[in-house]
Amino acid sequence: MRLAPRACAAALLAAALGCAGESAAAPPAPLTLSPCELEHPLRLTVLAAECGVLAVPENPHDPAGRRIALKVARVAAISRAKRPDPLFVLAGGPGAAAGAFYASVAGAFERILRERDIVLVDQRGTGASNPLDCAGGEDLLNRASDAQIAAGTRTCLASLATRAGVAWYTTSLAVEDLERVRAALGYERINLYGASYGTRVAQHYLRRYPLRVRSLILDGVVPPERVLGPETPLDAERALRDVLARCAGESACRASFADPLGDYRAVRAALDARAVSVRVPDPSTAAPTQIEFGSEHLATVLRLLSYTSEYAALLPLMLHGAAARDYAPLAAQYLLVERAYGANLAIGMHNSVVCAEDVPFFDPRRIDRAQLAATYLGTRQLDGLALVCSLWPRGPVDADLHAPLVSDVPALLLSGGDDPVTPPAYAAEAARGLSRSRSLVLPGFGHGQLTAPCMDRVLAQFLARGSADSLDTGCTRAARPLAFFTSLNGPPP
Repeated sequence: MRLAPRACAAALLAAALGCAGESAAAPPAPLTLSPCELEHPLRLTVLAAECGVLAVPENPHDPAGRRIALKVARVAAISRAKRPDPLFVLAGGPGAAAGAFYASVAGAFERILRERDIVLVDQRGTGASNPLDCAGGEDLLNRASDAQIAAGTRTCLASLATRAGVAWYTTSLAVEDLERVRAALGYERINLYGASYGTRVAQHYLRRYPLRVRSLILDGVVPPERVLGPETPLDAERALRDVLARCAGESACRASFADPLGDYRAVRAALDARAVSVRVPDPSTAAPTQIEFGSEHLATVLRLLSYTSEYAALLPLMLHGAAARDYAPLAAQYLLVERAYGANLAIGMHNSVVCAEDVPFFDPRRIDRAQLAATYLGTRQLDGLALVCSLWPRGPVDADLHAPLVSDVPALLLSGGDDPVTPPAYAAEAARGLSRSRSLVLPGFGHGQLTAPCMDRVLAQFLARGSADSLDTGCTRAARPLAFFTSLNGPPP
């Protein structure tokens, strides 16, 4: 698709203003790249790349003030006759870093890498771009008292005060950073892949710079209009019940566990009544560890294990054991997944985004607290976020951040049928404004379809064509989530 003025006409007025601003942009700052390595978050592999830093003003209204270094990495295409438009990969969270995310899923991009560069920008506040790291994590909200949440928030702010103005780490500023990187690397147009929160960043970049985007891949879609938080407990409960219903509908799973939903209800009721003391080997050190496992810990396990079909395959087995008073597997998984997810998120950056872009838009009149209380997440996280954000400085948000996005840029939208965070209905919302889009839903899969079977072929085909028209997605119809474990040895043969 050739660069043409019609892209501005197809966008909203704000996007059209963004087109006008592109021609008046300041010359790009220099960006020199040199050989480097990208390391898997668990240190399993290293990947060759070229890296550099781009210094940008933290506060764009104070160019003489503090500057922050954006970490940029480029993985060069294999072909010498590579395509001129790279793929920019945007991580989720908010709070995850693009470099670490890519290193953990690089195999899914191998086909794309044959003929396109892949560019990774650690979003300001993440990874190696002045990370806003603090102790604790989002799921601490499930189990901490109001006093502990307030104290932890103040401690976090104090620890960051000497090197960051935390208000300046929102999506509206992040897309300006992406545009600076694009210009500094000399790309005329780019393709975007966004995962989860990264889909919000990708769509807002498209809104601001429509002439610069050749195509868009949104994986775990957050529609621009959607304020995240109030619906999350309902979506999480629905996804969990779908997983358990799927188990009950499969003969081997049903034969092993009889009533998966009944097990879930029994475990919730027991832990709502009182926590249980569980002694388990620490998953990292194998040292004996005592944990008071309660309903808040269960909520963390259920939520995080629901994210992927591989983890969800364990849920009926562990809930069945817990219904028989064996809580050790659930407790061990709690320790494992809490550390794994918490270590990959910069919680300060997460707060800067959520406290500017989501929590201020909560409408108490439309929140049914009784309905939320009936879910395993309940209202704890929602109330905890409100408390954090009452203390966290609120940063700049473009007036049209939550406006519908209208674009004719080719877009591919990916959803998992059992996604506990961004269900397929969210992709349908976003697709209404994307006139050249196509949505794919993988039944039984969770949050993020990048590593689903044959998805690498579909994405490479989409980028090669620059169009979702006549896209061959037949291979995805054969994709199945991992079979349920009927014992700790795995699924039945």
